[in-house]
Amino acid sequence: MKPRYEVADVLQLKHDQIDQLAGNNWQGRTLYALAACRTPLLGGHIDRCTNPNCHALHMSYNSCRNRHCPKCQGHKREEWIRAREAELLNTTYYHIVFTLPDAFNQMALHQPALLYKQLFKVAWSVIQSFAANHQFLGAKTGMIAILHTWGQNLILHPHLHCIVPGGGVTPSHKWRIAKKKNKYLFPVKAMSKVFRARMLAAIRQHVPLKQTTAKALIQKKWVVYCKQPFWGSAQVIEYLGRYTHKIAISNHRIKAIADNTITFTAKDYRKGGQKHLITLSHQEFIRRFALHILPKAFVRIRHYGILASAIKQKTRVLVEKQIGKASIIQHPPIRHRLCHKCGTGQLVTILTFDCRGPPPLALLPYLTPN
Repeated sequence: MKPRYEVADVLQLKHDQIDQLAGNNWQGRTLYALAACRTPLLGGHIDRCTNPNCHALHMSYNSCRNRHCPKCQGHKREEWIRAREAELLNTTYYHIVFTLPDAFNQMALHQPALLYKQLFKVAWSVIQSFAANHQFLGAKTGMIAILHTWGQNLILHPHLHCIVPGGGVTPSHKWRIAKKKNKYLFPVKAMSKVFRARMLAAIRQHVPLKQTTAKALIQKKWVVYCKQPFWGSAQVIEYLGRYTHKIAISNHRIKAIADNTITFTAKDYRKGGQKHLITLSHQEFIRRFALHILPKAFVRIRHYGILASAIKQKTRVLVEKQIGKASIIQHPPIRHRLCHKCGTGQLVTILTFDCRGPPPLALLPYLTPN
């Protein structure tokens, strides 16, 4: 069901303030794109149904296709998931989350590319080291890591959601299953200490840390969280669907937009995920939303080890010979390219138009096949 309110509504109301509310030019350009999404400003197109018994015409305004847009992620998520599903290994997967302390928020504001790059690099080094340890696995494993930068209240909260297979490939090219088949793939407390030490060392190589800041970070408890393992491909796919193309806030969470305020729902994880309402001024909402616009061309979904793009096909063939193939879920066609009238025909674009508008209605009959 289409949400009643959208992020774009607030951006359009405060369109003349976007430059002041954005942290930099790139954030401003992104916010302008989101405000213009599926409006006459971006032009549009006319699609025709391929069903011979329908041939209905559908006019749509163009999408901004920005990865931060709440309206442009649905079909991208479906396409990405279906491509990844074919690459799944027939094994359990573990969900591990690496979270940065809030002391890094200033760096996230001013040097996000550097900070997030090091977060990816260090998280993979931790997984790689524990997997290589014969006490836990003694094999080369892989990881899919997805960067999220927000909390439910839209404040900065950088963390990586990672899925790691419960096994790996030994130097003799044999598949080895992780020795601990319970909640934790590797010991979480030990991972947290290694993560803290390596992250601080990595940051120090690029940015000098004050002695007081470094001491506070060392004394602070760092969090590496591990959830229950996935026991089948369906669970892995369901997880990927929720996290891969997620953005800071979805339109469905917005409950009201008044003259000067916006109200949205949020979960309080300290109270078991209980939902509550947050009300912000339009300006504060836009400012917080802009915090989570990633630097230009920054890759927020990355594959490592035996799941890396360069070798994952070879790995899958090797592993399938030893442990079989993962079950594949049969999906219906992706809905956004189906005719809204008959529900069966595919939509084919037959005409595009710019911001001046669609062709006169008198010309539309000529676009319909005889």
